[in-house]
Amino acid sequence: MSLRFQTESNDSLQVQYAKARMSRDPRFDGKFFVSVKTTGIFCRPICPAKLPFEENVTYYSHATHAMSEGYRPCFRCRPDSAPQSSAWRGVNTTIDRAMSLLTQIPLQSISVIAERLGISERYLNKLIVRALGIAPKKFQNLQRALFAKQLIQQSSLSMTDVAFSSGFQSLRQLQRAIEQTCGVTPSQLRKTPHTKQRHITVFLSYRPPYNWLYVRQFLAARAIDSMERVTYDTYARWFRFEGELGYFCATHNEKRHGFNVELSISDLSLTYKIIENIKALLDLNADPILIKQSLLEAGLAESDLTEGLRLPSAWDVFESGCRAIIGQQVSVKAAIGQVTLLVKHLGKIDEEAKKELTGLGGKTDEEYCFPPPELVASSELDFLRMPTARKEALRQFASLFLDNDKPSHNAILSIKGVGPWTLSYLQMRGERDPDIYLEGDLIVRKMAERYPIDPEQAAPWRSYLTLQLWQCSESD
Repeated sequence: MSLRFQTESNDSLQVQYAKARMSRDPRFDGKFFVSVKTTGIFCRPICPAKLPFEENVTYYSHATHAMSEGYRPCFRCRPDSAPQSSAWRGVNTTIDRAMSLLTQIPLQSISVIAERLGISERYLNKLIVRALGIAPKKFQNLQRALFAKQLIQQSSLSMTDVAFSSGFQSLRQLQRAIEQTCGVTPSQLRKTPHTKQRHITVFLSYRPPYNWLYVRQFLAARAIDSMERVTYDTYARWFRFEGELGYFCATHNEKRHGFNVELSISDLSLTYKIIENIKALLDLNADPILIKQSLLEAGLAESDLTEGLRLPSAWDVFESGCRAIIGQQVSVKAAIGQVTLLVKHLGKIDEEAKKELTGLGGKTDEEYCFPPPELVASSELDFLRMPTARKEALRQFASLFLDNDKPSHNAILSIKGVGPWTLSYLQMRGERDPDIYLEGDLIVRKMAERYPIDPEQAAPWRSYLTLQLWQCSESD
């Protein structure tokens, strides 16, 4: 699929993009980018700058392709901050997986990515050039430069820390990449002085509408005391990522259609991965218009739909699986009570580690992270008030993660007491699979009997159909 829309076969698409550009409708943010031939700059469709004439405009569906043809990112609308679009993703599963691997930081070699995909390096190159118009390696480097630009402009990290966080091996590499893609030096991009503390502040966009009230209530009902905190406009939590301690607070910014995120981590090389995980947790990359259309096609009336529905996820697969096993056959409130016991017995954060991370002095409240698999697997779990069989299932589930951070679905189902519902819930909230229909869920079954729906028509957004049916039950 070509990213540049100039051919006659794409005339109708170009007309659509022209209308969207003129409207500055934020729902199109991230779906395409606008390059201006007379200035050599490319923008998001919501850019507040004066609208250029149509004859001076070219449309791209990904920022890296505009950059590869010599356009510089706009300093006003910051294309690096646009929500990720699914429009430019290939429908082929291999392309989709390849894109995910190519965007990761630190960078993986093209040969390793090809090996993980089970294809040759030559074939991978052919697929990506066909989908994006540029070679995989060039795409990786442009993605890395865009992320570095975001950190330079939005955080107070030193340039050395920015380079390290973005996967560059030296300041010289960072400087060369920024000059090539932005036409200025890194220091010219920066507006705020750097600090010695390793706190990162970034703005993460979403495509509206975004139902923050629903997301907030969903997370608040499942929040673990002293690990998570949910307020009127924020969600915050402690976490571990690849063994490293971290903390973030995301504050909803409705006017700007996104979240102001403050992040503290002990290993800056994980910055990109953690930010991507926060995006996934809050479901910032979803396209609400496509999802709404799929739910309507499944048979729900527009009056039944929750506007701007999102799928809030757990921090990782292990946490979601533990929550699902503990929550079997009990209410959400009862399940959270038991999960909180698990966290407070096995997940206390070392006070010195917390001080080093946050810079807090003196005595502070006790804080907790979700316990790692090794602690759950080795515990007797006597503090949990649940059947012995369920405790054993929880220990066995944790044991699967001791040697493999992504155990197979068959291995999970082989645990006595773990059935299809538990696995499906893990896939929906832990693996962030957008196409899981929880047909075995009692509430979903009841709502499906009440509403004349065809779940297959909601694909590939059946997870949102599950959430919507849960919502319908609460409004009855």
